[in-house]
Amino acid sequence: MASVVFVFQIHQPYRLRRYSVFDSDPFYFDDAANAQICQRVAEKCYRPMTRLLLEQVRAHGGRFRVAFSITGTAMEQLAEYAPDVLVLLRELAQTGCCEFLGETSHHSLSFVYCPAEFARQVNLHARLIEEHFGQRPTVFRNTELIYGNDVARAIGGGKGGLGTPAYAGVLCEGVDHLLGPRSPGFVYRPPGGARGGGVGGLGLLLRNSRLSDDIGFRFGNRGWAQWPLTAEKYAYSIAQISPEGQLCNIFIDYETFGEHQWADTGIFRFMAGLPGTLLEERFGSNDFLTPSEALRRYQPSGEYDVPGLTSWADTERDLSPWAGNAMQANALGEVYRLEPLVMGRLDSAGSGQGRALAEGMVRDWRRLTTSDHFYYMSTKGFADGDVHKYFSPYDSPYDAYINFMNVLDNLRARVGR
Repeated sequence: MASVVFVFQIHQPYRLRRYSVFDSDPFYFDDAANAQICQRVAEKCYRPMTRLLLEQVRAHGGRFRVAFSITGTAMEQLAEYAPDVLVLLRELAQTGCCEFLGETSHHSLSFVYCPAEFARQVNLHARLIEEHFGQRPTVFRNTELIYGNDVARAIGGGKGGLGTPAYAGVLCEGVDHLLGPRSPGFVYRPPGGARGGGVGGLGLLLRNSRLSDDIGFRFGNRGWAQWPLTAEKYAYSIAQISPEGQLCNIFIDYETFGEHQWADTGIFRFMAGLPGTLLEERFGSNDFLTPSEALRRYQPSGEYDVPGLTSWADTERDLSPWAGNAMQANALGEVYRLEPLVMGRLDSAGSGQGRALAEGMVRDWRRLTTSDHFYYMSTKGFADGDVHKYFSPYDSPYDAYINFMNVLDNLRARVGR
C-alpha cells in the first residue's frame, strides 16, 4: 500500500491595471478584473470542488484526507469577492481531515531577494491561517515549491533561522537529477538534518511530478496515451509505488479542477471516484495522510541534497520562470531595492493619516512582490512559453515589464516624498 498525500495550492494575484507613464494616481490594481476572475474561479472550481471534498471526507468516515496551501492574496480576495468559499474551506478544516500549510503571504520570491521580508511574510501568513481556519501551520511550502538546503536551514531546526515559526517539514519538488535512482515516495531530510522524523527533525516531502502532472496538465489531453484517465488507471499507477516507496505526494493547483481542466473533461467525476477506488483492497488498500501525519508516520530514508534552488515550474525546475531574462532580473532587483525605504516609512510613521499612508505603501509594495508579475515577463518558447502565455493578461512579456515598471516608478515616487 501507499499513503497518498494530496496538497492543493490556491492562489490569486492582484493583477495590475494598464498603467502608463502619464498616470500619476496610486491606484495600481485592476479591481474589476480581480473580482471577475475570483468570482469565475469560485463558481467553476472553488465551490464545486470543496463541496466534493467535503462529501468524500464524510462518505469515507474521515479516511480521505487532504491539505491546502492558500496564499494571503487569495484569502484577501476570497473574503472580498467570494466569502462563502472561505466558509466551505473552514468547514473542511473543522472535519479534522484537512491541514493548512504555511507559505509566504504574498506568494513572493522574498526568500531569494530579501530574507527579512521572507520572515515577515511567513509570520503574517501563519497568522492569517490561524485567523481563518483555526490552525497553526507546522509544514511549510515555499512559493512555487522553491526549495534548497538554505530554505531548510531558514525554517527548520527548533526555531526558524530567520525568525519564522519552526516547522516540522517542507514540501519540495522531486527533481530527477537530484534524486538519481531513488524514488520521491519516501520522506527525506536535508543534509545535516536530524535523523528522526516528525517534530524531532525537519522532514522533506517530495512531489511525485509524473502522477501530479497526470492530473494537473495531461488529464484533458485527448492525444495522451492514458486518456481518458480513470480512477482505476490512476489507482493502478499508485499501486506500483509499493514496495519501492511509501508515499505518493500529489501536489497540484486547486484551479486544475473546473478552471484549467473544465468540468466536461470529467475531472470532477474522476475525483469523486478516486478516494473510494484507492481505498479498495484490489489496489492495495492505500490510505490518505496529511503532510504532518506523513512526517509523523514515516522516518526519513536518507538525505535530499539541494545545493541550489529548485521549483515545480517549467522543464528546468529552477527559478528561470521568474528570473530567466534581463527584464525579470531588473524588475525583481528594483522592487526589492524599495524594501528598506518602504519599511522605513512604516517604522517612522506615527498614528492617524501618516500611519495609514505608510501601511498603504507597504500593502501595494507587497502585492508587487507576488511572483506572477515576473512570470508574465518570461520570454520562453515551446511548451513552457505556452503555459506562461495562458496565465498572462498581457499581449507580450514586454508589455508586462513596461506596465510593471510604470507602477513601480510611481510607488518609488510616493515612498520618496
